Amino acid sequence: MTRKFIETFGIAMVTGVLLVALSACEQPGPAEKAGEKLDNAVEKTGEQLEDAGDSIRDATTPGSN
Repeated sequence: MTRKFIETFGIAMVTGVLLVALSACEQPGPAEKAGEKLDNAVEKTGEQLEDAGDSIRDATTPGSN
């Protein structure tokens, strides 16, 4: 009976540790949040550069005025 209890307790402990570890992974940490902000800033900058390039192309293309 003691061996069965130890096995069951061990399985319960491993399951509990895994559940805690997995639930901790769902919440973004400060580094992940900073990375998302950086990604958004880079994407926005790229869009603005593309718009600026389009404006320059339109301004220098003959007959576009």
